[in-house]
Amino acid sequence: MADVDEDAAPARYPAAWEADVVLADGSTTHVRPIRPSDADALQAFHVAQSERSTYLRFFAHLERLPDRDLHRLVNVDHVDRVALVAVAADADGVEHIIGVARYDRLVGEAPEEAEVAFNVSDAHQGRGIGSVLLEHLAAAARERGVRRFVADVLPQNGRMIAVFREAGYAVTQQTEDGVVSVGFDIDPTDRSLAVIADREHRAEARSVRELLEAGTVVVVGPGPDEARTLAGRQAARAAANLVAGGGATVHTVGVEDVAAGAHAHSGLADVPRPVRLAVVAVPPERATEVVRGLVPLGVRGVVLLSTGFAETGADGLARQRTLLRVAHAAGIRVVGPASYGVLAAGPDGLLNASLEDDPPLPGRVGLFCQSAPLAVALIRAVQRRGIGLAEFVSAGHRADVSGNDLMQFWADDDGTDVVGLYLESIGNPRKFSRVARRLSSVKPVVVVTAGRSGHVVPPGHAVRPTYAPPRTLTEVMRQAGVIRVDNTHQMLDVAQLLAHQPLPRGRRVAVLASSASVAALVAEAVSAGGLVLSGHVAMLAEDADEDEIRATVAAVYDDPTTDVVVVVRIPTLGPVGETLPREVAAAAARTGRTTVASVLGLHGVTPELTALDADGRSWTVPAYSTPEDAALALGHASRYARWRATDRGRPLHPDGVDTRAARRLVAGWLAEAAPRRVEDPDVTRWPPGAAPEGTVDLDVARTSALLATVGVHVLPSFPVHDADEAVEVAERIGWPVALKTTVPALRHRADLGGVRLDVADEAELRSDVAQVLALGAAHRPQGDGAPLEVQAMAPHGSACVVRSTEDPLFGPIISFGLSGDASDLLGDVAYGVPPLTDVDVAELVRSARAAPRLFGYRGLPAVDVAALEDVIARVSVLADDLPGLRSLELNPVVVSEHGAVVLGARATLAPADRADSTRRLPRA
Repeated sequence: MADVDEDAAPARYPAAWEADVVLADGSTTHVRPIRPSDADALQAFHVAQSERSTYLRFFAHLERLPDRDLHRLVNVDHVDRVALVAVAADADGVEHIIGVARYDRLVGEAPEEAEVAFNVSDAHQGRGIGSVLLEHLAAAARERGVRRFVADVLPQNGRMIAVFREAGYAVTQQTEDGVVSVGFDIDPTDRSLAVIADREHRAEARSVRELLEAGTVVVVGPGPDEARTLAGRQAARAAANLVAGGGATVHTVGVEDVAAGAHAHSGLADVPRPVRLAVVAVPPERATEVVRGLVPLGVRGVVLLSTGFAETGADGLARQRTLLRVAHAAGIRVVGPASYGVLAAGPDGLLNASLEDDPPLPGRVGLFCQSAPLAVALIRAVQRRGIGLAEFVSAGHRADVSGNDLMQFWADDDGTDVVGLYLESIGNPRKFSRVARRLSSVKPVVVVTAGRSGHVVPPGHAVRPTYAPPRTLTEVMRQAGVIRVDNTHQMLDVAQLLAHQPLPRGRRVAVLASSASVAALVAEAVSAGGLVLSGHVAMLAEDADEDEIRATVAAVYDDPTTDVVVVVRIPTLGPVGETLPREVAAAAARTGRTTVASVLGLHGVTPELTALDADGRSWTVPAYSTPEDAALALGHASRYARWRATDRGRPLHPDGVDTRAARRLVAGWLAEAAPRRVEDPDVTRWPPGAAPEGTVDLDVARTSALLATVGVHVLPSFPVHDADEAVEVAERIGWPVALKTTVPALRHRADLGGVRLDVADEAELRSDVAQVLALGAAHRPQGDGAPLEVQAMAPHGSACVVRSTEDPLFGPIISFGLSGDASDLLGDVAYGVPPLTDVDVAELVRSARAAPRLFGYRGLPAVDVAALEDVIARVSVLADDLPGLRSLELNPVVVSEHGAVVLGARATLAPADRADSTRRLPRA
């Protein structure tokens, strides 16, 4: 053991930097700050490296690290000297270092620069460890105020330079005396963020592919003594289903009544390797040990059917965390616990690693859900409709694999055309928005959530608290292009349409019905769904012969003013017959016009409504129980088609924005507000302006300084106590002026007399001061501050309110509304979740119901909406880049015909920890 000074005061360990991450090969590793106890592991890592790797890292060959150097390398302060290690565990649970990254801040003239170095195990090259460590080290450095990395690299160490460049950073380099000096700013850029997102996408997609394309599976049960228990029966069912599916070679351990075709073994050590997937159904207290036993087999994924984890309380949560720590350290992803299993249609058969013994037909729809009971109901509904599935995944309590992972996979999967998600909870809405937006741009995503607000948290699900308005989740879904529906019935209605019909070309609807009353009903339903009647409403009598049916159908589909067709056939006497379904299916396939049908006796995906197009591709007109269901599904499909065809804009980069300066200000103010100890060690003294929970209310000067870093300027307001002071200020800034009370109940309330505008002279001002002071005396005063403010008059216009709030779950939330009763009383507020694009900002402004007032409503002059959007864009960039900005309010923002002026601003700061600050798997 190296000589480590155990008496040295340990630096505070930043546990928040620990993360489980998915690597480029789809496996996982654990990243954490280095510890003094890592000395032996670091020495072992060093000794195992090749001579070349050691030389490239240290510019010399060192067989062993000297004790002094080893002590220095593992003892860091986590501020000026930071080191992160990537670790993997063996079958015995012993951690081994497989990568190290560190920085040392440069003292003197460059306190925002740090020298960086990396070393990745020779045995683990090519897995993306270096890029993951760089990403996490850069995030830690930014948190500590470091903004630039520099490094001296030997010319032959092209791999390290490539890691920097491929991360999306603008790398500068120069060579002197045989050494390459490189440097790069580590503030996120569009390119570096895109690189991170792309690497995350490819890694997570591959990890899911490893699960769904596993060719060899082992099922682990509780053993013969527990064969009749729930776990024993689950294991036997899963093994039998795997054999019946025929998509994989099946091994079993601890499973009774093994199905013919499975290979039974007495223990995991007897199972031939490699095995890519394991299905585990054992008592919860034994699950972790089973996972350890799977490590030597090369298992990449575990489907955990067992219950008894986080949903049972503190002991179960600890058990779940231990299992995940063991799995991720060994490179294993976990589906579950309490999973119903996974199904995947493959070229060699069906991988049925689930409890479903009557699986749906293969098809091109991918479905994801969480709890096992809902999985059962969802599969039954799919079967009733005849919908074919490409994949089905039940994540149970989604301790690890989540809907985000499946969306990453589906974005690249050529075998899936439509995605459906039933989400009982969303653990990381910001990542969901980013991933869903990427997926929605290439294929439709239909989502059901448990409750409209997303505030529902089932037992066992790890979800941060949220204080966001219920409409926030709706906005997240809308921005991402997700089709959000109310229930699984609607989800499958939409999915069967999008899987079997082309996207609507437009909103014009033709109706083919059997009666005028039915046609009227359909017309109302399509209008409610956001569609418009083309004017072509065809009536087909109940007793129409085949020739009349053919002619009527042809006339409807040949109408050039028609984009989509709704067919309703509900005979009062006798069956529908074969002619109408056949003709409708053929016409829809021939013309490519999106078609839905409500035909008596038909439901879902049926052969009667299936036909081939000219290229031989099969299309099916989906059948619905009611015309309303058909119209609702058609409306969702039409809105999605418009979203997909619309330019979604570009990332926001307003001129004159310096978020680095904003971060410096916030870091300094939060540091000033940190609690200071007094003589009594049990007493904490908080500075003025700081609250015990760590929030800091900024004064007017600091708020203005913060906003100035992003180019938002607040019109100065001057506090006054009496009429003499008010007149002195007015003379100095120029007439006319505005007079405002600081009493909270009257602030911004011109209708209650708390604001006086266009005060033109001294006499009027003195009169207004007396009136406003008298009015304010009846209300609780605003602390010890001045009771009044005087401000220069801004141009007349529409008063708006722009706010941002940092939510623990959603991150930054931007809101916009017009000042007054519309927003305060009626809740007419629009929300957006950064990062926003210019199109998102434009839609945010126009989403408020009172927004027409900005565009010349009823003779009002149209105001400078572009200037308003510029203010919102700057606030959005500030909020997105500054987690410590707990809240910000610009009230009012007066938008005139030429410009927008911010008349008042308030801001609160607090330490924050965003869920998606770096690539990381969820922590139970």
